[in-house]
Amino acid sequence: MLSPRPPAAHILAFAQTLEGGGVEKALLRLVKGWSDLGRRVTLVIGDATGPLSRDLPDNVETRLLGRSSMIGMGGLAAVTHEIGPDVLFCPGNHYSALAAWTKLRLGSACPPIVAKISNALVRRDHGPAFAMAYRRWLRWHPSFVDRLVAMSPAMAEEACAEMGADRAMLSVIPNPPVLGTRDAVLPAMPAGRFLLGVGRLAPQKRWDRLIDAFDRIADRDIALMIVGEGAERPALEAQIAALGLGGRVSLPGHVADPTPVIARAAALALVSDFEGVPGVLRESLAVGTPVISTDSSVAVREIITRPSLGTIVTPGDAGALVAALDDWLAPGRARPRPVPQPGEHAAEAYLDLFDEVVLERRFAMAA
Repeated sequence: MLSPRPPAAHILAFAQTLEGGGVEKALLRLVKGWSDLGRRVTLVIGDATGPLSRDLPDNVETRLLGRSSMIGMGGLAAVTHEIGPDVLFCPGNHYSALAAWTKLRLGSACPPIVAKISNALVRRDHGPAFAMAYRRWLRWHPSFVDRLVAMSPAMAEEACAEMGADRAMLSVIPNPPVLGTRDAVLPAMPAGRFLLGVGRLAPQKRWDRLIDAFDRIADRDIALMIVGEGAERPALEAQIAALGLGGRVSLPGHVADPTPVIARAAALALVSDFEGVPGVLRESLAVGTPVISTDSSVAVREIITRPSLGTIVTPGDAGALVAALDDWLAPGRARPRPVPQPGEHAAEAYLDLFDEVVLERRFAMAA
């Protein structure tokens, strides 16, 4: 006897590129989990070339738009109308404009939209005028999104405050944990002790601050390695050369599985202006590597819950960052005990939410 068709039997998700961002990495883990659990999943991609293309699950359908710009991604509405999924999943804040566009284009024919909050909703990098406009945009979300997913309780509370969303609209589901890759190709690592940064070479990450702080630490035998790729590479390379740090700082590019590198590092630093729930902090603490992080999200204090795990500093406080680095890079400094990552059953939790949202829509239409 065949099992009954689940309400959300067909899920459509989307991404601009597979260049290596944390949102896209988490999305690929989720779509694989949904497909492994028996759901049909269609992934719409603007440009499928990039380091994450090797992680595309074989059991997930892909539709290539051929254009990765936000305007080019507007074709998502037509694809959604063509294939008629039961639910549309928006993987992060950056993509919510595409969800809004799809809702506007399809109207009542648009499937229920579930949107994940992937970044901080209060941004230090915004000026007063832009911050006001951004908050108005956030408060429009409850009009086109059926449900919101926060990755931590603190982010859910922030969403209620900044989006004006009813708490009943919000679910808290952590990202699925990162699993190690067998036979992963590792970059050349420093022979001795080293400080590590992991993330895109993007303005948000503020690796320039970390390089400046690293130039001021007490231990001159420590190396710095920043794993990731992005548009800021030329500026960072010029900064490294200007400071005379070419022999101590390396930028090896994208690494498919940085977990072994994280485990080898003396400490990991994340110095972003803003983040969502920084997965790299959890990945680091899971292997017992201490962390130094800016207070870039309300979720940071949910991860670094005690001084034995790491240090939190204010973005832009150069003195505090140097002091924290000196503290954690001191020879013989005790490492924290590993902290397990949450989210083991994230795929199942999302499917329960998708089914609930689809049923709610059907009941509302039947009423």
